[in-house]
Amino acid sequence: MFDADLIIIGAGPAGMAAAVTAAQGGLRVLMLDEQPRAGGQIYRNVGNGKARAWLGKDYAAGKVLVTVLDHPNIRIEFGAMVWRVETGPRVIWSQGGISHISTAAHLLLAGGAQERPMPFAGWTLPGVMPAGAAQILMKTAGLLPRDAVLAGSGPLLYLIAAQMIDADAPPKALVETQTRAMLLRALPHLPRALMALPVLVKGLGLLQKISAAGVQRYTGAAAFLAAQTDSGDIAFSFTAGGRRQQLETPLLLTHQGVIPATHISRAAGIGHRWNDRQQAFEPITGPWGRTDKAQIHIAGDGAGIGGADAAQATGTLAALDILHLSGRISEDNRDQRSTAPRAALTRARALRPFLDTAYAPLPEFLAPTGDTIICRCEEITAADIRQSVDEGANGPRQVKIATRAGMGPCQGRMCEVTTRGILAACGAPPGPARARSPIKPITLGELATLQEPVL
Repeated sequence: MFDADLIIIGAGPAGMAAAVTAAQGGLRVLMLDEQPRAGGQIYRNVGNGKARAWLGKDYAAGKVLVTVLDHPNIRIEFGAMVWRVETGPRVIWSQGGISHISTAAHLLLAGGAQERPMPFAGWTLPGVMPAGAAQILMKTAGLLPRDAVLAGSGPLLYLIAAQMIDADAPPKALVETQTRAMLLRALPHLPRALMALPVLVKGLGLLQKISAAGVQRYTGAAAFLAAQTDSGDIAFSFTAGGRRQQLETPLLLTHQGVIPATHISRAAGIGHRWNDRQQAFEPITGPWGRTDKAQIHIAGDGAGIGGADAAQATGTLAALDILHLSGRISEDNRDQRSTAPRAALTRARALRPFLDTAYAPLPEFLAPTGDTIICRCEEITAADIRQSVDEGANGPRQVKIATRAGMGPCQGRMCEVTTRGILAACGAPPGPARARSPIKPITLGELATLQEPVL
């Protein structure tokens, strides 16, 4: 007897859309999410009832998805940390220090994306943090970054800058790594990107708002270096326009795009492939989100970066396919109902080639050199990793054994991508390492609460 017909890991746009579609089709759904509320990163805390107008209309639109989760067929467990996935499917998760085992006929992984690590000299200093982390504080606690410098590339920087401006806390400057050459290489993708014209128009609106607020912008920036001043602020230096620049700020927010979060999918043994344009591995899925593991689907940014609209569409498509596989709807009915989400997905994905090319990560962040710290947990530098390669390490697992990079509490989430980049730069195979259980750190007490052993 299954605990549910469908287990969904992740309550972001993909997970929420899938849960509603499946529940309305008659399936019993169990949702597991680590956060205290539904929404994922994009709609984090949107259902708390506190209106923060400066977060924008797109953020507020997430309330609709959160509201419709109130369905008798949907059971949501918040604060639930999944630490093992097995065939069956069987999911082992911990909540409040107690571990649970749940089974279902089908499993949907909707864990979303993570920010790409952006290592440079000084990125571990107090006062330097990922832009996405700052946005979490903005959404959950209403904390605003003041006099901050935004550095890196990608549309998220423009969105955060616009939100800061609307909240009367404009950034001190934007230091952007994209170059004119990147934009020229992206132009051939522009005709296809016009399918997502409303999104392009929103992006231009963000740039106009930043310009009207008088925020200084530096483009083509490189050679980042952060140091602490006597006052405790960050002295941030970089090159732009052929000149060395320096800014002092209490808060440096960095961003270099997002990549699929693949720890769970790799731990489940699902096949992955390299996405050259996004410079990241992603799970191999079919048009309905099916993987090479029976009864396991993946939807949302965890299957490939596409944004909130694409995530919602893939969640709906995966749920329709699961309804069909469960015998709830016919294949024809599934295909007919997929027309609208399939069109929405096509529009949302049309923009990605343009964005991925225009805002490509710089080689200096993909494969750093020297004493730049790569593994923050174990304080392993780029030089340490390169030395291990010179001494015979020929893959992520060998580098881990030689240096301990990836063996800290984050289990490689912050360093694994960069380690693979260094391996590729050194001519070694950068293939994805198998993630091991437990997927997240747990205590012996949590392990002891299991009613049966984990083989």
